[in-house]
Amino acid sequence: MAVCGAAFLFVPHEILNYFGTPSAVAGVSVLFVQLAGALLFGFAMMNWMAKTVLIGGIYARPLAIGNFTHFLIGALGLLKAAYAAQNSSAVWTFAVIYTIFAILFGIVFFTHPLKTNNAAQND
Repeated sequence: MAVCGAAFLFVPHEILNYFGTPSAVAGVSVLFVQLAGALLFGFAMMNWMAKTVLIGGIYARPLAIGNFTHFLIGALGLLKAAYAAQNSSAVWTFAVIYTIFAILFGIVFFTHPLKTNNAAQND
């Protein structure tokens, strides 16, 4: 997320040129790419700050649902775009990555973390 976010923030013109966006709509598109970059970078920072928190249960539930929602909706949109543009390997790559993260965060969100029994381990 941080790498994609930073790329979207600092090289939006090059990213839009790679995907063949016409220069007539590039002004507004650059803004939207940079806003998407800010979103991705913000999510990356939030995840980095919560890296030591056990995700699952009740304490990091907002973090888990935020990530799950982001990756699920992103995966659905990217899969739809990947089927429409069948020759774009970049879209397929991001679609697969987003789908994997959506599944993993779905597992984290819908299951509880494993509890260890410290008393049994100390005996």
